[in-house]
Amino acid sequence: MTHKSGFVNILGNPNVGKSTLMNQLTGEKLSIITAKSQTTRHRIMGIVSGEDFQIVYSDTPGILNPKYRLQESMMRFVDGALEDADLLLYVTDVVEKKDKNLEYLDRIAAIVVPKIIVINKIDLSDNEEVNKLYEYWTALMPDAIVIPISALSRFNIETLLKIIIEKIPEGPPWFPKDQLTDRYERFFVTEIIREKILLHYQKEIPYSVEIEIESYKEEKSITRIAAVIHVARDSQKGIIIGHKGEKIKRVGTEARKDIEAMLQGKVFLELFVKVSKEWRDNKSALKRFGY
Repeated sequence: MTHKSGFVNILGNPNVGKSTLMNQLTGEKLSIITAKSQTTRHRIMGIVSGEDFQIVYSDTPGILNPKYRLQESMMRFVDGALEDADLLLYVTDVVEKKDKNLEYLDRIAAIVVPKIIVINKIDLSDNEEVNKLYEYWTALMPDAIVIPISALSRFNIETLLKIIIEKIPEGPPWFPKDQLTDRYERFFVTEIIREKILLHYQKEIPYSVEIEIESYKEEKSITRIAAVIHVARDSQKGIIIGHKGEKIKRVGTEARKDIEAMLQGKVFLELFVKVSKEWRDNKSALKRFGY
């Protein structure tokens, strides 16, 4: 029996459902999901193994024109995903403008690897519009397979998976068959906390925040975690904390419940807020945060 394995990299503009698709394909919540753009900042791998295949998915930040060093780092993750793919999944949807970030589409078209154009969110449209989009993408990328899906409702996900397995090359597994991701639990703790901030704060606040684990102690009956919420300006610290600490308490409570579900055990979570002046344009800070 031949074995197939490959790196399947997921690319697309912000808010088209890349992270939802990643989680559906892996069967795990590896990527945080919110309605806000730039939710995904890192390249996150999810590994799916069967008896005769291993797929290493990569979720990537949404394609954008960088305005500061953090976004430049995010786009380097996207560029890396363009370079090392065995198969590219370009995710679009029924809402976004078809000509958005055309220069990246040109780069994708020029890469000599199999490509799948995924038209997501078809549950928000009708058959006529979906057929028009199918024809548009087929004409634009004649060497790609075009497939309409709804990641949220899992429509056509199994069909997409079959195509992916068909298109990845033969080869041995790259990772142990029981490994699910390349990231450690601490990373997912920071992402869970950041997800709650994205959900509960508005305007610039969620984009000015980074989470850092200060301590992580696994004891017999509980895991004790202290995390720092870094903000870019003094005025943002009070907004994060809220009146009498109500807002940060809400974030901490919701994050703790999700972390307990992930770790399958009790968690004591402490959150602190620190002003790290304009960290998004600070090279040393970005390096410390893993960018």
